[in-house]
Amino acid sequence: MRTVCLSIHIFCSRTGPKMTDSSLLNTELELEEQEELYQQLLLQTMGKLQTETSDSKSIRPQPGMCVKTFTEPGKEKVFINICQSSSVPPPPELSREELVDLLQSEDPSGYRVPMSLGEPHTEVDNSSQSCTAYDVVINQDFFQKCQEDALFQQFVILVSAEGLENKYKLELSRDWKVLKNRKFLGSVSEQNIRTKSRPTIQVLQPQESSTASCKRPKFRLLVEPPTGRPENLVAEIHLPGVPSSRSLLLDVGEDRLVLAARPSLFHLDVFHPFLVDQDNTAAQFNNQTQVNEAKSLPMSN
Repeated sequence: MRTVCLSIHIFCSRTGPKMTDSSLLNTELELEEQEELYQQLLLQTMGKLQTETSDSKSIRPQPGMCVKTFTEPGKEKVFINICQSSSVPPPPELSREELVDLLQSEDPSGYRVPMSLGEPHTEVDNSSQSCTAYDVVINQDFFQKCQEDALFQQFVILVSAEGLENKYKLELSRDWKVLKNRKFLGSVSEQNIRTKSRPTIQVLQPQESSTASCKRPKFRLLVEPPTGRPENLVAEIHLPGVPSSRSLLLDVGEDRLVLAARPSLFHLDVFHPFLVDQDNTAAQFNNQTQVNEAKSLPMSN
């Protein structure tokens, strides 16, 4: 089967219910604990770190994957190093179907992913340009699960980005890219995590499947060129009432397209008879025209 490029156009009206950005992230550190960790990191940088307390320990995580994105609206390059460690507790067990339901629920923050957010560090990219990198550490087994499923991978990138946004008052572009040949930018450094046992956090189970209450949006699939050998596949999706791409989660498979609009607005899950080059598919939302476009670069056979 010959591969084609996928271009996704999402049309959103300006009217509709007001959306509230709800973070999917709840780290294992509460606000006062984050302040304590920040002070420890400052002392460590100055070479004055005192003996670790019984409530925390120092770990050296393993590299996992490196994600490139940009700040909004300044377009400053940012790299997120998503690392792994068995010392970080895993989140509650979650199936793919439960993840889809979770993303469609009214309160997706009911599911908590324990993670440690490191301090920003300045690095140099492949173009010899200065950039900022952040290290995020999650459980090793959960990281491997995210590597095996594209939806889980996008989910962990999303919660990592939202966690950094909340902690450092950032706004990061959702048009991110996972680097193929790089697992980490910079040098892996130690992080302090809490070891004191905490009350068990359970998943808030929805009363019913939230996908059942979602609307199936109007859409159409177009092949370019319309005759001859197909080169591009264009998906046009209409989502009235969705104000921005921050409310959307898009998963593009080789022959499947899944789009969710949080919370519980729209859900689209369709298969198509083409083989799509997933690496060359990207999305961009235009705030003025309320159009979200995802385009692919030309692909080889």
